[in-house]
Amino acid sequence: MSGERRAARPTNLALVKNTPGAAAEDGRAWVSKALCRGTDPDALFVRGAKQREATVICRRCPVMRECGAEALDNKVEFGVWGGMTERQRRALLKKNPQVASWTEFFDKRNAGSIG
Repeated sequence: MSGERRAARPTNLALVKNTPGAAAEDGRAWVSKALCRGTDPDALFVRGAKQREATVICRRCPVMRECGAEALDNKVEFGVWGGMTERQRRALLKKNPQVASWTEFFDKRNAGSIG
């Protein structure tokens, strides 16, 4: 055994590997387009430097922003979501405690109305 510990998976949020029908019903139709759907979830719930490796999967994903917004909205503590490590998400949440909707935040930022 390598002694490497895996990060705990969130219990309050279903993994992206959900069925497309269920995701569409709860407003998460983007899930069916996620590149990580075919990935072993254990590859995304790792600790330390392995998290950076896991973000490589996200870089080409067409729904990276939606995934990251959902993780931030739900304050998901563990795993790589939307190309962000646990530390990166914590930093964003700490820096922007007033944000009620991360989707709206990212939309405004992309439109250039946030500095």
